[in-house]
Amino acid sequence: MIVLRPAAADQPWVTIWLRPNRTLSRRGLRRLIVVLVVLVLTTAGLGAWQGNVFAPLFASIECVAVAYALRVAWQGGNRSERIIFDGSELEVQALPGRSAVQFQSYWVRVQLEPGNGHHRLWLSSHGHKWEVGAFLSEQERVELSKRLTGLLADFSR
Repeated sequence: MIVLRPAAADQPWVTIWLRPNRTLSRRGLRRLIVVLVVLVLTTAGLGAWQGNVFAPLFASIECVAVAYALRVAWQGGNRSERIIFDGSELEVQALPGRSAVQFQSYWVRVQLEPGNGHHRLWLSSHGHKWEVGAFLSEQERVELSKRLTGLLADFSR
């Protein structure tokens, strides 16, 4: 998801927030895990009732593994990137974390290169290269490259 916050009178810079699409809230994740656990344990209980005494043990292990995998996948949606552009400088910050890179806006090149089945969006300047929006969909990366190219063209004039 691309959120553009244009320049305002009190803030002369443009901020672009990049976040992966996430439709499931924390509450929804908990509900999904509870429903899956109930279904698996019910099936294991039926299996144990019919003579498979190991079914509840394996079902418990499966429940823990699936809940952990879903939680890790859900936490992957917490990452985001923030691109701050004032007329002379372009800064990209990877969140959460402290990694950031700054480019002089006049020299930045926006490159959309084909990769492993999808395009990769790169910002490059003076020998430094930084990938932007790796978690975005193909269509969003193309849209972001157009927006960045337009912003850089407007400010370089």
